[in-house]
Amino acid sequence: MSVQHDPRLVASDEAGNHCADHSLHFREAKKKKMGTKNSRLQGFYQLNPFERLQMVKSFDGLNDEDLRTLHGGNGSLTIERADKMIENVIGTYNLPMGIATNFQVNGHDKLVPMVVEEPSIVAGASYAARLVRAGGGFHTSSTPPLMIGQVQLVNVAAPHSARMDILARKAEILALANAQSRSLVGLGGGAQDVEVNIFPTSPMGPMLVAHLVVDCRDAMGANAINSMCEAVAPLLEEITGGRAYLRILSNLTDRRLARARAVVPVSALERDGLSGEEVAEGIMWAYAFAAVDPYRATTHNKGIMNGIDPVIVATGNDWRAVEAGAHAYASRSGQYTSLSVWERDAEGNLVGTLEMPLSVGIVGGATKVHPAAQTALKLLNVQSANELAEICVCAGLASNLAAMRALACEGIQQGHMGLHARQIAMAVGAHGVMVDEVARRMVEERNIKPARAEELLAEIRH
Repeated sequence: MSVQHDPRLVASDEAGNHCADHSLHFREAKKKKMGTKNSRLQGFYQLNPFERLQMVKSFDGLNDEDLRTLHGGNGSLTIERADKMIENVIGTYNLPMGIATNFQVNGHDKLVPMVVEEPSIVAGASYAARLVRAGGGFHTSSTPPLMIGQVQLVNVAAPHSARMDILARKAEILALANAQSRSLVGLGGGAQDVEVNIFPTSPMGPMLVAHLVVDCRDAMGANAINSMCEAVAPLLEEITGGRAYLRILSNLTDRRLARARAVVPVSALERDGLSGEEVAEGIMWAYAFAAVDPYRATTHNKGIMNGIDPVIVATGNDWRAVEAGAHAYASRSGQYTSLSVWERDAEGNLVGTLEMPLSVGIVGGATKVHPAAQTALKLLNVQSANELAEICVCAGLASNLAAMRALACEGIQQGHMGLHARQIAMAVGAHGVMVDEVARRMVEERNIKPARAEELLAEIRH
């Protein structure tokens, strides 16, 4: 039976009890719905997709329409809706959505939706969140959602004098900017300040750049900021006598930061004959490598973004903007380095911190157009863009910890092996139980190649 059209998706919670082996999971999940939520869903990975979805529904009160959306039913992205989102649409493109479990953020349990194609990311983040859970979970904070819009001015005869003239008329500039988004101002946001930077030289000559500092509230803010920059550009030309060229936001959102802190007891790191102290030392050496070497830091930070990007995609936000801001921020000292910091506290615990720009929204854009994005936000139950950003940075720190632990213990390839084998098995035409059997035998033989998968599949079929 195709999951996409599974009639059980409109059934009550009790429908999950068709599988006696997992009925206990569902009863416990229903109890949690009435009391404190618990993202520590033991055995979650052993369930089938329908059973997992029933547990997620019980955790956070999703309704049957939400379930149909997540299973690609009538609530998924239609071609008609897609045609209104971007240009030249010919179809839609699906990616897997998984749920990272075990997350506890500021004392609240969260199930974190992740849309991603790479194996091990969801499992790694879930495992690392369990380690962090042993130390009290993630603790987060964030700055106000301030973004910068830039207006580039050239052919300014006296740039220093022009700078003073712009600042003297700041109130007028801010009033004009805020007239473009009265709803944002009504929510307590809007343009807050004006700054001016002078660049005496560039490949094209000197320029003056005016900044609008905008509080975006719960929006990502790109459209509002760009509209403000367009509106004030003629006034800035009048003030300076120059010509305005670019009028656009900056994705280096270094005033819109999200922070997460995690403590991992050394005892929680014990694994496969390795003591917790041995694993902790390996993790610290992995961090030290990234802290000093840009070649390693690039892959290290990719591991952080492995956790963040899937949440950004799941919630309909702009992962390209977040990526750009993150990597620029990693270079702010003049050398590209690790976004995260790992230390040992007085008790010997591992302590990880991550602070980085995170411009996300829960209103506007694809977050209000794509049905799956709306369902993902409902599942997260976030009340502000700042709260979403803080969950994203927790997912990034968890993914970072998972990758370093794997590298310190058995190497990253070992963790990927099983899922990679499944992908190859499916690529050569295996279906259903044959996928698992072909993958199992390739892993046992340590020969995970398409040619071997074809041979094994032929053996099984005959």
